[in-house]
Amino acid sequence: MFKRIDHIALHVNDLTISKEFYIKHFEFKEHYEQVTPAGTKIVYLKLGDTILELVGRNESPINGFHWCIETTDFDQAVSKLAKDNVEILQQPHPTDPRIEKEVGWRRVVFKGPDGEQIELRG
Repeated sequence: MFKRIDHIALHVNDLTISKEFYIKHFEFKEHYEQVTPAGTKIVYLKLGDTILELVGRNESPINGFHWCIETTDFDQAVSKLAKDNVEILQQPHPTDPRIEKEVGWRRVVFKGPDGEQIELRG
């Protein structure tokens, strides 16, 4: 049901400076950029098969840091965590595909025991 870590997200002060930093110093490649319906700007960088998500610090309702797990069965994973009384911070909703296999995917955000935000995608 839980497949792999999909991405790690950092909330940064300046998307352009951070993007250039990770590309120049750590060999990340540009992968995908989007503006969410709420106006949040997001930059995705890729290194091998891993994704680093950069989010403008003052633009997102999710604040600080989050990490994301890809699921093999989104509905089953959400049901399991809800049944286990893991608090939902953002209800399931559609998410923009970064690549073709992600068309139709949804995302949800849960709260970890120390307030960390755990996103599921699938």
